[in-house]
Order: sequence, then C-alpha cells, then structure tokens
Amino acid sequence: MHLHPDRPFAPRKLPFFYGWWLIGVGTLGMLSSIPGQTMGVSVFTDHLIEVTGLSRLGLSNAYLIGTLASGFLLPVGGVLLDRLGARVLAMLASLGLAATLLFLSRIDHVILWLTGTFGLATTGLTAAAVLTLAFACLRFSGQGLLTMSSRTMVTKWFERRRGFVSGILGVFISFGFSLAPVVLLAWIAYAGWRGAWVGMAGTVGIGMAAVAYLFYRDNPEECGLRMDGAPVPEFAAGAIGPIEHGMTRAQAVRTPVFWMVTLALCVQSMVFTGVTFHIVDIGAQGGLAREAAVALFIPIAFIATPMGFIVGAAADRVPLRPLVAAMALFQMLGFIGIAYVGEFWLRILAIVGWGLSQGFFGPLTSVAIPKLFGRKHLGAIAGVQMSCLVIGSALGPALLAASKRYTDGYEFGMLACCLFAAVPLGLAALLRTTGVPERPPQ
Repeated sequence: MHLHPDRPFAPRKLPFFYGWWLIGVGTLGMLSSIPGQTMGVSVFTDHLIEVTGLSRLGLSNAYLIGTLASGFLLPVGGVLLDRLGARVLAMLASLGLAATLLFLSRIDHVILWLTGTFGLATTGLTAAAVLTLAFACLRFSGQGLLTMSSRTMVTKWFERRRGFVSGILGVFISFGFSLAPVVLLAWIAYAGWRGAWVGMAGTVGIGMAAVAYLFYRDNPEECGLRMDGAPVPEFAAGAIGPIEHGMTRAQAVRTPVFWMVTLALCVQSMVFTGVTFHIVDIGAQGGLAREAAVALFIPIAFIATPMGFIVGAAADRVPLRPLVAAMALFQMLGFIGIAYVGEFWLRILAIVGWGLSQGFFGPLTSVAIPKLFGRKHLGAIAGVQMSCLVIGSALGPALLAASKRYTDGYEFGMLACCLFAAVPLGLAALLRTTGVPERPPQ
C-alpha cells in the first residue's frame, strides 16, 4: 500500500520547509498514543479491577504478558515501517488503537458474554485472558506503532538540526505526557471511565488517522526535498548524507553503543512505567491522596520540558556517552525519592530526578539511532529498540506489584532499581575508557 506524496497536496510547492510542519503533526501523533501509554492506562486501573474482579497483581500480570507480546512483535512493526512508510503505518495504528479502546470500554460485557456463551467456569481466568489480549493490542498500536512511526518520520527530515528538533518535540511530549493523567482523571469525572475511552477512540480513530493521511510524509526525498531544507547543490556537495547510507539492523545491534543507549532508555521505560501504573497506591502508601499523587506529574513536566530542549540542543554538539551517564544518575535520584515519597524532601528529590531523567528520554530516542546508524534501515533498528522499551515497560508494573506483595511496600523495589540504572552508567564509563568509537565504522 502506497500513498502518493503529492496527494492531497505537494509539500515541495509550499513556501516553507515541510519538515517544520511535520514537527507539529508528529508531536500530535505521539500525543495521540497516550491512551496506549502507561500514563493513559494507569488512571483506569482501579476501574478495571472493580469490573473484572482481578487483584492488583493479577491486573499487573495481564499488563505484563500483554505488553511482552506487544514488545516481541515490534521488530516486525519496524520492518513494516521501512516498507509501508510512516504515513500508512500511522493510519493503521490509529485505527487499531481506536478499536482497542472501544473494546476496553465494554471489557466486562465481553467477559460475561464469553463466560455465558462458552460455559466457562472460572470468570477470573477469562478476565485475565481478555485483558491480556486487550493490553497487547493497546500497547502494540499505541505505545509501539503510532509512537515509532511519528518519531521516526520527523527524524528522517533533519540531520544537522536533529537534536534541536528533538528538543522541540521533547518540550511538548514531556509536558503532554506528564499532564495526561490529570486531564484523563477530569475526563473520567465528566464522562465516566467508559465514556472517556469511547471519546478517546473517536479522537484517535477518526482524528489522528485523518491527520496522518493529510499531512504525514515518510521522508523528504520522496517529496523532492532534502533534509534540513537544504538546496540540491548543497546536498549534492555532500553536506547531507543520502538516504541510501546506513547500517543494517544486524550490524547496529552488535555495537555496544546501541545497547548503552537502549538500556538507559529501557530503565526509564521500565521503572517509571511501573511507578506511573501504581502511582495512586504508591502515593497512598506515603500518605498522599489520589489527586495529590497524580498531581506529582505537573512539576515533573515543568522540569522535564526545558530539560528536554537543553538535551536536544546538546545532542547535536556533544557525544552521547555523557548524556547517557547523566540520565542514569538522575534516574537513581528519582528512584530513591519515589521509594520514600511520603517524606517532603525526598518527594522533591523524586520530582527533580524523574523530571531531569525524563528530559533525556525524548531526545535520546529521537537522535541516537539516526545519528549513529543512518536512515536507510531506521525503521528496523528503531523497531528493535522500541521492542526493548516495551518489554521493559512490561516488567515495571509487575516488578513493583511483586515488591508490594512480598515486602508490603514499594521501597525495596525502587531501591533495587538503582542497580538497573548502574548498567548503562557502567557501559558509558567503559566505552570511554576503552576508546571504543561512538559511531561504528560503516
């Protein structure tokens, strides 16, 4: 399936470089993935527990298995991104996400129908199986395909300004993601949890699919343009590398720098997904009301937003190793603060550590792969990295739920997560001391 880049309009005929417009629509695409992200699911967890009868650990396990299934499928999604392009894949992902949200809005009716129709004796097992399938579809279409296609599309349009552009993306993404739980809680209060999911399905299914069709374009070359808006003579002179250059997926995953970056992002995805998923219960353990716990995302957003812009601008000028090391250190501070979120000063530490480390997340996911490995197989390589992030995000909620169950609190689990952050920190130090080049020879 291929959509002609000049329909319904030709980007090359516009009086401005189309890549700047794609920053806006790509941001909208990533924000539209919120229903499939953990912060979009976390505000619905108590409602799901109530209507399905599952325990918190049971719900976390369904989320774990569903997210793992999604993660293992994402390398295939990366290959599809290279073949179909971001425009088609974003449309399909939006429609798939909308269908899943409608399914979730009637999840208890589906469970009762299955139990009655097929005479299933154990409602709990049916609920767990149905939720696992729903979570797999939700994570694959939302957190996976829609996010990956939107982010990858934008990075293909820039090279010299890629870090700067990722910083702009980070400003809106960090702020939007951090505010999402507050907005969704208000939506639920207004329309109910079913109505909120139905409303999001309409927004994502019709709205975002239409945006992708009208405005998404896979790369500048197919539109007769060049990266960064460079004129043809400058491009031909070698200022910007042609799209045919780039390492394959197999070559990229054999480099230590790929895993240095990917593991740092995985730790962020795993731990803060777990925290977001259980934020209400973590807050309650620290003596915070539901609204106060969810409101922690607001100051985090105010820290992550400018930090993302700073890191994005720095990524154009400095090596990735010190950025990864700084991110890992801020992660550790955040983990320690969240472990004791009931204490005022440690709550401040949690907000600062989480906000600063989250500021690194967006720029590194946008900049690292095209900067290190080129654009030719960008989708396939990004698919592997996104797979790792999704698998990591699957482990986070289950890990913290197990900590709560077996240690009667989240402190042990959060402090243990500091060991995970030490791995990319150690890799960053090792790569520097051994003199391994950051950009492997192509």
